[in-house]
Parts: sequence; structure tokens; C-alpha cells
Amino acid sequence: MKVEKKVISNLTKCYSCAPLHYNDQDYFLVAAEKTDRCLLFDLDGNQVDTVWEQPGGVMSMVQIPGSNGQFLATHKFYSPNDSKEAKIVIVTPVEKGNWEVRTLVNLPHVHRFDILRRNGVNYLIACALKSGHEYKDDWSAPGKVYAAVLPDDLSAFNEENQLKLTIIKENMLKNHGYYRIVENNVETALISADNGVFQFYPPETADGEWKEEQLLDTPASDAAMVDMDGDGEKEMLVLSPFHGDTITIYKKKNGRYEGVYEFEEKADFLHAIYGGTLLGSPAFIVGHRKGKRNLMVFTWNQETHAYEAQVIDENCGSANCMVIQNHGKDVIIAANREIDEVAYYTIEK
Repeated sequence: MKVEKKVISNLTKCYSCAPLHYNDQDYFLVAAEKTDRCLLFDLDGNQVDTVWEQPGGVMSMVQIPGSNGQFLATHKFYSPNDSKEAKIVIVTPVEKGNWEVRTLVNLPHVHRFDILRRNGVNYLIACALKSGHEYKDDWSAPGKVYAAVLPDDLSAFNEENQLKLTIIKENMLKNHGYYRIVENNVETALISADNGVFQFYPPETADGEWKEEQLLDTPASDAAMVDMDGDGEKEMLVLSPFHGDTITIYKKKNGRYEGVYEFEEKADFLHAIYGGTLLGSPAFIVGHRKGKRNLMVFTWNQETHAYEAQVIDENCGSANCMVIQNHGKDVIIAANREIDEVAYYTIEK
């Protein structure tokens, strides 16, 4: 594949990226892990607005389904060792250069979250990396998974009136990875932790119960799922262990996932992950933040019946990435945290 790279911003410790639909146009957001801005770009990669100047600490951003540019974001998660004041905020566009930011819920150490919609109801699912710490690299308090019904109207929530959350799973040590997976037309959550990879299903009704299934008991930092070989069953690519160096693809055999491919190189501090399509074919994208700091695409060769890897960029250190379509072409947006660069990769055959 042919790759054309364009650097569209130099944002210090850029980390999180997400799509946004606003005023009948598609955009994307990029925000910083440390104290810095959140930026709005059009699909050509032009910066069109600054959503906020600070506080940063943004691990996740998700648009409210059906809204005109309103989204949720994490604030003040600056690192695993500096995340006690982390929260989820509601961000509402007022006009250009003016975005209202209000507290939805204070949730110490909240790292990933999402909004899953089922049968007309929005559900918030939020993952805390840990539940507390007393010193650097203290992992003695495992993380948790929280959930709540998310009302259509969020105008009542603020610092004094916060959304109430329910714990749906405890004892999730190094509760780091999150990916949305559509399973049988249901939006589900794929959550990765030291005790394995779990799939969470939102309730069928607002007063129903969440369901969970453990897919792997291998320590995992992140995971995504795509049907790579076209047999109707999704393969699962797993980055392991926590902020680890091993890329493995698992395939379900006799009802359980077994490793069928391991990338031959160790990739230190694995972090960025995407699972979906690229150039019309299923693909995984993976980036790591130490060592060679490559951004790589994994595909399936239908002729040789083998997985293949291609390096898209070197020495970039991507924290997160996503794929958009623009003018009929696929574009990878990457938050290259380790070199403070928002990158725009146009991909062609």
C-alpha cells in the first residue's frame, strides 16, 4: 500500500482521537494527555477550532449519539500515577471558540469509557485503571468497571449534581484496554486487564442486567476483533501484557480462543490499536511507544492464507489511532504522542 504522511499539528503529548459530527459535517478531535489543548479538525486535516486550552488528561472522547457535536471526555488523567482527580465531562458546542465543559461524574482513575446504545437506550460504561494508589506504581487497588443509563438530556448534570454509577465488575488489575465490538447487531464492550479479556453486553432494557463473558485469561493491555479471513468468525488481536511488547492474533476453535499468529518482533510499550477495514479489506493497526516506535498494519493474505504486517511509519510512538474516509480515500489519524505530532496518513493501493 502507498502511504502519504502529513503532520497537521504539533500537540504536546497528543493522546486521544475521536470522530465528531457537528453542524451536518464530519470532523475529528485530538486531545492531549498532559495539560494542553483539545483541537477540532475537518476531514482534510485543517484545524478549525480549539475546544479547550486545558486541563488535558484526556484518555477517551465519545460523541453523544444523535447529538449535534456534544461529546463526553475524560479530564485530568495525566498518567497511571497522576489520575486521582480524573473525571468525565460533558462538552457542548455553543459557537466557534466557545465550548461549554461541565462535570458529568468525578471518577478517580477513569481511563476508558464509551456509550453503547441498545434498543433506544444509551448506556455509559466506564473503566477505572485502578481504584487508588498511595505511591508511584502502586497497583494494590485493582480497577473496576462502572455503568449507568445515560439520559438523552444531560443539561441537569454538573459538579453539584453528578450521574450515579453502578459497579458491574471489580478486581480488574491494570484495567487498561477498551474497544467497541458490534456482535449480532448489539454494541458490546471488549475490556482488557491483567486478568484477561472480557466482553460486556448492555441490558436489553433500561432496568435489566449487564452480561459479561471472559474470552481470554491471558494478561492483556488492549484487544480488538475483526473477521480477517472472511469465515464469519472474528479473530482477536491482543497486545500483551500491560503496556507490553507482544502482538498475538487469536482465533476461536472449539469454543475457545487459541493463538494462531504472533508477530515475530517484540514491540516495546504497545498502545495504539484499531480493528476494522482499510482499503476495503479487514485490518488491524497497531502502534508502540518505545523501541522502534512503529505504526503497523496487519492484514490477511487470501492467496497464501497467512497474516502479513506492513510498517506505515517509524519512530512515531502512536498512543492512539483511527481511520476516516475522505474524498473516497482512507486516512489513518494517529496521535503520535512520543514526538508531539498529530499525523494524517492517506492510504492508497
